[in-house]
Amino acid sequence: MFKKGSKLYSIFTGSCPKCHGESMYKNSNPYALSETLSMHENCSCCNTKYKIEPSFFYGAMYVSYGVGIAFAVAAYVISSLIFNASLNGIFISIIVTLVAFMPVIMRVSRNIWINLFMSYDKKLVKK
Repeated sequence: MFKKGSKLYSIFTGSCPKCHGESMYKNSNPYALSETLSMHENCSCCNTKYKIEPSFFYGAMYVSYGVGIAFAVAAYVISSLIFNASLNGIFISIIVTLVAFMPVIMRVSRNIWINLFMSYDKKLVKK
């Protein structure tokens, strides 16, 4: 399921959607805030251009809304069912979760967005 060749592998590792050969991001740490969205222009393995057109990743904002909702629901479930928190406690846990995971949400959203338009190609993998 998370093996090379699957979209989930590319989404969760941030690797090139065509060859899975290298990370699309210049810095693998999403919490290096000045470089969170800093990407290579092309893949060094297969030469795939990541920015298909100008403003391509604006569409990832729509995906980030859904990913953010998923994180918020997870925070709600954990705080209410496991910790039995009050309404204020649940609200605070959702806000803290969204702020703490914002760099991860932004990267995962970009990864999902680019994987909607590109697919893995075995022929591009260097042996």
